[in-house]
This record gives sequence, structure tokens and C-alpha cells, in this order.
Amino acid sequence: MSSTPRDYLERVIRVDHAGEYGAKRIYQGQLAVLKGTKYEPIISHMQAQEQVHLDHFSRLIGERRVRPTALLPFWHVAGFALGAATAALGHRAAMACTVAVEEAIDEHYSAQSAALGEDEAPLRESIETFRAEELEHRDTGLAHEAELTPGYRLLSAAIKAGCKLAIKASERF
Repeated sequence: MSSTPRDYLERVIRVDHAGEYGAKRIYQGQLAVLKGTKYEPIISHMQAQEQVHLDHFSRLIGERRVRPTALLPFWHVAGFALGAATAALGHRAAMACTVAVEEAIDEHYSAQSAALGEDEAPLRESIETFRAEELEHRDTGLAHEAELTPGYRLLSAAIKAGCKLAIKASERF
């Protein structure tokens, strides 16, 4: 990977756009299964916040002329499938998915925030705002019994590993 500041910023915007797109799709998958349950408003709220994040990075893609990841069609299917599959296992598994994804994103956003220079203070502020909302989603998942999911640690580890792989792939492709 090249190491110019422009290249780094392109990777940040590309991967964050892809991640927010994937998060929106995860919540859409969860809603497809949990629609009409008491969890629908909770998931809808988180999805609405992800849409704001996605809109922000979509705007940056255009303004800064950044190539979006070529993997968006894959994330379209994979995100929805992950959301629907975990929700099909029950609300606790859906919340476990949320917790795992948001913990991976917290780590990712934290590293980006630390690496961005003062010349990118507005981007860093946006990332920190979104990071706080992602942590709110994690806390919501924990408050709704995510850790009581059978096989929680295994499910969480698998989802986090998938997120880290998705981040690396979306930065590059």
C-alpha cells in the first residue's frame, strides 16, 4: 500500500463508507426477521443512525473523488445475510451480532481517529461522533441480553474476525 496522506484518506473514506453500508444491511436483515416484534423500534433506531453515517461517507466519496470499494455488491448480500441469520436465531443472537460488529468498529474508528492529523479535524470529529453512536449500539445489544446467546463467545469471535477481514478487503479493493 502506498503511504501518502491522500492514499490514507482515500482508504479511510472507502472503508468507512463500506462499513456503514454493511451495517445498514445487517440491520435491514435483522428487521426482515424481527419486524413486528418489540425489537423492531430498537433495531430501526440503530439502522437510522447507520444511514446518517452512510450518507456522510457517501457525500465524502463524491466530494473527495474517492473510489468506493468494488466489494459493495458482496457487502450488500453478506450484510443482509448476517443480519437475517443472526435474527433467525433469536433476538439475543441479533444483539450479539450488533455487539460484535460494534466492538470491531470501535477499535477501527479509534485507530483512524488517532492517525488523522489536525488538517483533518472535521473528519476526525465525524468519526468520533459515529464511534460514540456505535458504542451506544453495543451497549444496547448488551442491555438486550446479547451475552446470553448460546455460543456467544464463539459467535462474537467469528463475527469480529469477519469484520476485520471486511475492513482489510474494503481498504484495498
